[in-house]
Amino acid sequence: MLARRLVDRPAGPSGPLATLSPRESDVLRLMAEGRSNNGIAAALYLSAKSVEKNIASIFTKLDLPADSAAHHRRVLAVLRYLDARASGD
Repeated sequence: MLARRLVDRPAGPSGPLATLSPRESDVLRLMAEGRSNNGIAAALYLSAKSVEKNIASIFTKLDLPADSAAHHRRVLAVLRYLDARASGD
């Protein structure tokens, strides 16, 4: 499956994803797999609150728009993740 190959590609050392902590990278990878916050929490042995804090930090580091009425930041974060994986950043 194309989505699985994009998700499993190793990240490069540059680009916006380079600003993420290892934990944030793990959270974003699981978001890209389509997991819910509770699913991410279970997979990483974290509380749901910790996942929410990591996601908020991801949104900030990726400079995603704060207007949730016009933008779905979770989708935008995953698209940036997949784009960086595809381009090798």
